[in-house]
Amino acid sequence: MNDEIYKLCEKLIPSTYVQQGREARHTHENKIRILLEHKKWPEDGWDDDTIELLLQELATMDSNNFGGNCGVGEREARIASSLVAKRHFRLGHGIGRSGDIAAIQPKAAGSSIMMKLTNAMALDCLRVTGVRSTAACFVVPLATGMSLVLCFLALRQKRPQAKYIIWPRIDQKTCFKSILTAGYEPVIIENRLEGDELRTDLDEIQKKILELGAENILCVFATTSCFAPRVPDKVEEIAEMCKKYEVPHVINNAYGVQSSKCMHLIQQAARVGRVDAFVQSTDKNFMVPVGGSIIAGFDAQFVDKISQTFPGRASASPSVDLFITFLSLGANGYKKLLKERKEMYSYLGTELAKVAEAHGEKFLNMAHNPISMAITLSKEGEDSGKAVTQLGSMLFKRCVSGARVVAPGSSKTIGSHTFPNYGAHSDIYPNAYLTAAAAIGITKQDVDLFCKRLDKVLGQWHGQGKSQSVQNHVAEGTS
Repeated sequence: MNDEIYKLCEKLIPSTYVQQGREARHTHENKIRILLEHKKWPEDGWDDDTIELLLQELATMDSNNFGGNCGVGEREARIASSLVAKRHFRLGHGIGRSGDIAAIQPKAAGSSIMMKLTNAMALDCLRVTGVRSTAACFVVPLATGMSLVLCFLALRQKRPQAKYIIWPRIDQKTCFKSILTAGYEPVIIENRLEGDELRTDLDEIQKKILELGAENILCVFATTSCFAPRVPDKVEEIAEMCKKYEVPHVINNAYGVQSSKCMHLIQQAARVGRVDAFVQSTDKNFMVPVGGSIIAGFDAQFVDKISQTFPGRASASPSVDLFITFLSLGANGYKKLLKERKEMYSYLGTELAKVAEAHGEKFLNMAHNPISMAITLSKEGEDSGKAVTQLGSMLFKRCVSGARVVAPGSSKTIGSHTFPNYGAHSDIYPNAYLTAAAAIGITKQDVDLFCKRLDKVLGQWHGQGKSQSVQNHVAEGTS
């Protein structure tokens, strides 16, 4: 509403009332002005009314919402269902243009502004959470695996002769399949067993670089966030090695934004060596629906090259979800969630150790894993692997999701590669085990219910009938 409209309103009702309403709207508009002016993540979260006002204003700038628009193209953001239109705030054009996902759309000024602001807030977020020297980033409507493929394809343009990707093993299919999908041959580096942890074998990485020739290697593909008993790769040392041998370095930071330790590792790696790109999931770090990632790096030109590798425009949904979430939480709201997650990590470790001790199991020492932890699962007999799997089913039937059980001995073939002992990140890991993660958004109630249900299930699984003394330590909850 402009000055003329407010004056016309004063002919209908007393001017003092109009002024009140005008000042109230000005409060919303001032937040929007500051966001547009500074292009920074707001310190404090916005109320829903202000967010919806901004989205409505942006939608009116897209051609599909012009009152007198006459669209004769093959794609005019026509939406058949009013419910779908509401779900997307009438932002139907997506992001990017044909051939460049980061390009501005002439027909979608509002969507383009939203995209630019989302990318700007994502960059601010990565810096605030620990990777201070991040030069550029963009939100892509692809989950982590395909986002990594995009990074590999961008590197191909710089290293057309390369055939191999060196990859410290992590038993998560997405990571491995991203290498195969990009058309490269994986060079699998087995992890070293150090105490209870599986850690990066730096000597073997260097050996493979020298053996294969640096010019034939597309990159070293490292990992930060991961399931215990694996811990984050030694990315600082890998970065130094990559700098020395002039080999690119890509980091899978899937759910690492929520961990100050993971972010510090990346920052330090970039400071002492070479990091070309790092990728993080939007749903795992920001509690939005699955479907988006943030691709970031320390060379703005290379990050731009990755975005140009994406063929065509794309869905705006992941960007809209992240845009709303950034504004709703604000930087302070997100920092609060990170603090609570760290507290719950300690609490989960304490309570899980009590359960393990009560049932004669061992709480594995995972000092270098800031998110995931594990306990042993001991079962005698030839069918011990089957019994371990059964325990996982027992937990799932009791509405425990996310816990993973891994039994030694099982193998899995992905492409033409067979992984012995799959799930354990190693051919030689000695124990069957159960993992649990303290991820962003976890609550004390989640921990208490999980430990209570695990206590009962372990009692039944070990043939004890009833759970033991741990019941005195685990908080009450609904089983």
